Formats: sequence, structure tokens, C-alpha cells
Amino acid sequence: MSDLVTDPETDDKTPSITSEDVAAYLRENPRFLQSHPEICDVLVPPKKTQGRKIADFQSFLIDRLKADKTKAETTTQEIVKTARNNMNNQARIARAVLRLLEAQSFDEFIEAVTMDLTAMLDVDITALIVESNGHDIPHVQSSGVRVVPAGTIQNWMQGKPSLLQSDIGGIEAIYGGGANLVRSQALVRVDISLDTPPAIIAFGSRDPELFQDGQGTEQVSFLARVVERLFRTWLNIPH
Repeated sequence: MSDLVTDPETDDKTPSITSEDVAAYLRENPRFLQSHPEICDVLVPPKKTQGRKIADFQSFLIDRLKADKTKAETTTQEIVKTARNNMNNQARIARAVLRLLEAQSFDEFIEAVTMDLTAMLDVDITALIVESNGHDIPHVQSSGVRVVPAGTIQNWMQGKPSLLQSDIGGIEAIYGGGANLVRSQALVRVDISLDTPPAIIAFGSRDPELFQDGQGTEQVSFLARVVERLFRTWLNIPH
């Protein structure tokens, strides 16, 4: 007699599905489990091998478990790698902030931004760019500060506080003679005050994938906020 697959909630007049019906359906649709692998989670394989086909089914379940295990291990490794990278980046940002705070003059502060941060953040070039005619901010002609015409930064940033780009060519107006090295970059706005022109810090790398759209910008944005405050302190500019 066929086993019945019944539902107590259904009406008595509803046709019952037998185990033969299920078996027949699976025979007619041999790829059903491939299309619905989640069904394997609720199936119980036979305890003893009763022929090649059953053995193959058990192998299918074993392969599924192996695939799930591999996926879980890969995900775990990616999480650990991301966590380590975040910790390394946090440590670098912390050291960079301390170096900026140690500056004994405005020129030393600018040198720390444009020179020291490059090595400390493991990038290839760092630049500070300000929109100015040379008279808007005192000492704007300091070595390491690049000046661009009004509106340039807005064209680059398109209203965004930060911009990460991969697989690019460096912009000479930002990196000068080092532009040919740059293959990816992070541009972060530096809003010194309401009365000063726009500025950005640019970090360039020869690695085309070091900076990519979608990466987190919290840490580099925090560094930019520190730079803003130190600018105001050194130049005695109100917020």
C-alpha cells in the first residue's frame, strides 16, 4: 500500500499525494534538488547503501555539506581579514593624528600633512589642494599646498564629502609630477571655515584597487576633521 502524504488542515475531498507520486515527480524532474538545494536540509538519507543510486544520493548530500563548509570557512576568513585591515587602518590613522598634533609650526604641520602622512598611511603620494587666488588664506603659498581655480574642487567632488576611485590616471593639478604614479585615489573635503575656500586632501596610490568606490571612509574622514581643526588653530580662523 502506498504511503500517504497528507495535511490534516486540508479538506477530506482534497486529493492525497502518495509517496509514489513524489517518487514519480522526482524521476520526471531529476534536477529538482539542484534547483532547490534547500530541500536537502530536511531530507534524511538511508542508513545503509542499497545500490549505486542511493550511494550517489548520499554523495550528493556529502558534497552539499562540503560546499557549505567551504563557503562558511571562506566567509569567516574574509571577516577576519576585514577586521585585521580595519585594526591596521585605525592604528595608522591614530599615529597620523599624533604626528599632526606634534607639529611645532604651521609649515611643519603642512609638511606633516603632505609628506609624513604618505608613509604613515602606506600610500604613494599625498596632496593638499585649495581653491584660492593666493590671498584668501594666509600662507597658502606654503610648500606642499597646491592651488587650483575656484570651482575646480566642486567639479571633482560633485558635492560629495569624499570620493574613492579605482583604476584611474592621476590628475596633474592634484599630484603634479607624481600624477603618472597614481592609479587609484581618495579625495576628502577639508572645510576649514565658512569664510575660506574649499580644500581637499588627496591620497594617491599606484595600486589600482587600493581605493574603490563603496569602501568605508569613516577613518579618513576623521583625519580630515582633525586637519580642519588644526588649520583653524594655526591660522587663528574661526569656525
